[in-house]
Amino acid sequence: MGANAVTEARTAEADPSWEGLRGPELFEACLAAARAGDKRALNRLVAELTPLVWNVARGQGLDSHSAEDVVQTVWLALVSHLDRLREPKALAGWLVVTARHESQRVRGRKPPPVPLTDELAETVASTEPAPEAEVLRTERDQRLWRAFRRLPQRCQELLRLTVLAGRAEYRLVAEALQMPRGSIGPNRGRCLKTMRELLDIEGGSA
Repeated sequence: MGANAVTEARTAEADPSWEGLRGPELFEACLAAARAGDKRALNRLVAELTPLVWNVARGQGLDSHSAEDVVQTVWLALVSHLDRLREPKALAGWLVVTARHESQRVRGRKPPPVPLTDELAETVASTEPAPEAEVLRTERDQRLWRAFRRLPQRCQELLRLTVLAGRAEYRLVAEALQMPRGSIGPNRGRCLKTMRELLDIEGGSA
């Protein structure tokens, strides 16, 4: 290998094609590099987008262990579809849809809880709050979820994806929902206001 080739190889290694890019452009460049076999590009995608996939899985009602399984399955699915993803700039949206479908599949095959007999219950120390407090918490949660399910689907998706709240995540949410990043905060505020109004109508608040 000549000196020029060695220099070019070192430059490419130190300054990957996606350096300095953000959002859809970053995802597109990393996806192209990953297709060419660059493991650093795939690692960058995983680092950037795993919080989004995780949040979708948790938003579908999965526990932490099941959500981890979904995250792993989604990334394996992406690896197998690297050459078939038609719109690289829509990668975040593809991950959201795939994570939602996989979460629903996992949730559908969860085994039923094992019944707790009276004899066994007497030997197990309770870690639950007092019955009165648990009743109040359950009623509050039920009101919240009833109000949430009455929101428009767009609001439900937006609130699920902004649980992480950090502004750095807004660009991922914008890409996933195909909406301007600057409109996420105002729309999120309107969705929360609508949810509070629904709670007020029902006679309870968060």
